[in-house]
Amino acid sequence: MNERKRKKYSRRLFEATLEGDSSRVRALLRAGIDPGRPDSEGTTPLYEASVTGRAGVARVLLQAGADPNAESAGLGAEGTPLCAAACWGHTATVRELLAHGADPNLREDGGTGWSPLDWAHEGPHPETVDVLVAAGAVARRGTG
Repeated sequence: MNERKRKKYSRRLFEATLEGDSSRVRALLRAGIDPGRPDSEGTTPLYEASVTGRAGVARVLLQAGADPNAESAGLGAEGTPLCAAACWGHTATVRELLAHGADPNLREDGGTGWSPLDWAHEGPHPETVDVLVAAGAVARRGTG
């Protein structure tokens, strides 16, 4: 696939992700789009699905090989998918990420920032906190 076509499909992948269209995401992945390829600003599709609570799309991306622990670098979209989902209390997405190997103790900013549990406490999102604790998350910032 040439670079022009890759960019076009990548843009469509982000559109389908934002719309929560799992079928379209699946079709684009079958066409050869890398599920972990960030957009021009550095935001990954999995981060976008996680921050918007698109659990079905997150599942499709994870099944296609998206790294659940890859940190997004997009402007205003920095961090890990699990932190993004936990921050907004998207518990179904948190469960999906954990089921596909997301580290419940992985801190953002290269390991120096907040953890998913920190974000869930800050929400506050008690159901998300419970899911993270059950997955082995440990409080480190005086929370919980």
